[in-house]
Amino acid sequence: MQIPRSSADAAHPLDGLRAAGPIAEARAQALVMEHYGLSADIRRLDSERDQNFRLRAPNGCEYVLKIANPDEDRAVTNLQTEALRHVAVRDPLLPIPRIIPTRDGAAELDIGFDDGSMRVVRLLTFLAGTPMHQAPPSAALRGDVGRCAARLAVALRDFVHPGANHKLLWDIQHAAELRPLLDAVPPAQRVLVERVLDHFVADAVPVLVQLPKQPLHNDLNPHNIVVDADSQTRVCGIIDFGDMTATARINDLAIAAAYQATDSDEPLAPALDLIAAYHAVSPLEPRERAILFDLIATRMVMTIVISNIRAARYPENSGYILRNNKQASARLARIATLTRTQATQQIERACQGE
Repeated sequence: MQIPRSSADAAHPLDGLRAAGPIAEARAQALVMEHYGLSADIRRLDSERDQNFRLRAPNGCEYVLKIANPDEDRAVTNLQTEALRHVAVRDPLLPIPRIIPTRDGAAELDIGFDDGSMRVVRLLTFLAGTPMHQAPPSAALRGDVGRCAARLAVALRDFVHPGANHKLLWDIQHAAELRPLLDAVPPAQRVLVERVLDHFVADAVPVLVQLPKQPLHNDLNPHNIVVDADSQTRVCGIIDFGDMTATARINDLAIAAAYQATDSDEPLAPALDLIAAYHAVSPLEPRERAILFDLIATRMVMTIVISNIRAARYPENSGYILRNNKQASARLARIATLTRTQATQQIERACQGE
């Protein structure tokens, strides 16, 4: 979710990019034929801010047509495009969407639409499989997510782009900016949310600003991970680079791990499978491990606060916005039963292979 840089009608920091005006499927279909020479069946996909379509060609190949929000900074859209191209070169076997060039070889198009908007259009390969949130959980799958997340971070380590430093409220490093907005949190949860933010400011922020920083996916949640439908234990797709930004490298792992903690007596245990696998590919520094638990809890708080506010402001899209909220609340309550010392010891043991 991007914070507006300057806009007369953007009075609230969580307005971000409003949902774009709809593009008719027939218009999208004609666009694909004109610029890509592709005849395909088409259907609309859910999206918080863009217009996305899934296409199926007569030969069975599938694609995603992405029509960017007209208000999005062109540098931010191009950041996502160039990151995909960069990773495809650095780690060709990593399962990410591939950019399909136009007939003229362009990676992006600027297209005018009937509402007077100009929008960036891209065509990507579609990665078939089972969304991770629908796949049976297993240690093997969580381990593969950790390995793929580490490989993606490594592949992006030398990626440089002028749009990489744009500011997102979804970036963990800015979590303290949520404090004035906590009235959106139900009173029963507010004490815990405030406590997590207190620990973030006191314990994580002083370390976070010193850690290695680079462009990252920044949203490795189970809706953005596709699992092989046959094995159910292998990642076959990492999708949706829409929240990409440059931030502390550890934040990407914290986000992925936050969605693997569970509402159980050992809430951090499943996340440790992912953390250990990540560490085996891209070793974590001691100071990264020391604040990882704070960052995991902080991401849960961010999900709760931001999604509640945005769902209230955009009720027509509340189902999509709130899709992770209930689970985040339950997981946060469970991991709050651990002390920082207990959690950090568990993370250390996992990274040591114990």
